[in-house]
Amino acid sequence: MSYNDPLYTSGMTEHQRAWFYAEYEQARRDEVVGVLLAIFLGSFGLHHFYLRRNGIGVLYLLFSWTGIPALVSLVEAFLMPGRVRAYNAQQASYIAGQIRANSILGAQPIAAFSGMCAACGVAISPGAGFCPHCGAAVAI
Repeated sequence: MSYNDPLYTSGMTEHQRAWFYAEYEQARRDEVVGVLLAIFLGSFGLHHFYLRRNGIGVLYLLFSWTGIPALVSLVEAFLMPGRVRAYNAQQASYIAGQIRANSILGAQPIAAFSGMCAACGVAISPGAGFCPHCGAAVAI
């Protein structure tokens, strides 16, 4: 998925797109790293741990003394780019769904805070929980 791919961000506001890209950057995996892990540390299952496939990673770790996982991981090195792309697409879909669900439920970003008390109209600092003038609770 590229940064300009509108598949996951269509219908989002600029704030939601920025939120999506920030979350996606932390969740995405790199194809080259996946291939290198499969080639050099695949006998220990690190390429599976990298994609959060912990069950298979533990299985590789348990059988690492046999040498079989080393041979299988060399074959899996050719499959890793596709697996990483599928993992990234799954993460992007999940993140976009969470952002859309939050917007449907009415969660407002802090940037949308007006800075005025609804009861008396006095300016309020963004971190305040109550109005300093009238004591009314601030709805964010």
